[in-house]
Amino acid sequence: MADYGHALMFGAFLTPQNQRPHEVVTLARLSEQAGLDLVTFQDHPYLPAFLDTWTLLTWVAARTERVRLAGNVLNLPLRPPAVLARAAASLDLLSGGRFELGLGAGGFQDAVAAMGGPHRAPGEAVEALSEAIDVIRAVWDPSERGGVRVDGAHYQVKGAKRGPEPAHDIAIWLGALKPRMLRLIGAKADGWLPSLPYLEEGALERGNRIIDEAAAEAGRAPGEIRRLLNVGGRFTTGDEGFLQGPPRQWADQLLPLALDHGVSAFILMSDEPEAIQVWGAEVAPALREAVERERRSGGHRPPAVTA
Repeated sequence: MADYGHALMFGAFLTPQNQRPHEVVTLARLSEQAGLDLVTFQDHPYLPAFLDTWTLLTWVAARTERVRLAGNVLNLPLRPPAVLARAAASLDLLSGGRFELGLGAGGFQDAVAAMGGPHRAPGEAVEALSEAIDVIRAVWDPSERGGVRVDGAHYQVKGAKRGPEPAHDIAIWLGALKPRMLRLIGAKADGWLPSLPYLEEGALERGNRIIDEAAAEAGRAPGEIRRLLNVGGRFTTGDEGFLQGPPRQWADQLLPLALDHGVSAFILMSDEPEAIQVWGAEVAPALREAVERERRSGGHRPPAVTA
């Protein structure tokens, strides 16, 4: 049983389509009403079919009261880290501590370059993300004396003033699949945020092992790092496969991911209002109850269903 000590969270992963701007805001508010803990948005600044994610996050923060907000994940190459740090702290202050920072190294380098951003090889992208985390955390820490100074290969900050300090300790979650990114999570980040459809068999177990080993090497406790997961499927009346069935079946099939792999945040990839309502009203409470029951009983249960 893998238990990293984090309370279960449930969220929605929405598409910021510019053809229906008011609908995506309505879906975010519906997610809050459905009892979800988190609303996240894709971030592809090079796509004209998408609203700007940062603008949308700010707008949604003003239209909601309780739910946390994050990019899933924000495109670092087109968002300078020092500016991003101040924007994140500002939104966290304005929203009463409801912002978390999901970051990605930028998966479509040609599209980034077409927008005027840097075109980085995979290794360079990981290196740049590592430097960016250092910049962001330094800007958030006004208790340190002197300005922010980072002399990296990709980012150079030469005495920038620190602050503002966020309303709470903003978590940095990284979207990652490959070993170098996973090691970076273990060394510096607060969470791993992959998407289940892109994970090969055994990837969660291997990823957790890499993250845990890197955390230990960095002198960190693996339990500091939350394991999040984007999931998708379809609610049906009968059993049609993995995450293709009624809400109770979804809860049963997600249970091993929580117990065996330590996933403590499940985020539904859907723009369907009914699916979001069922996710919040039926799957989330059923899965919470099942996890608590299994942990009380010591984890004795039938064999897991393979995704």
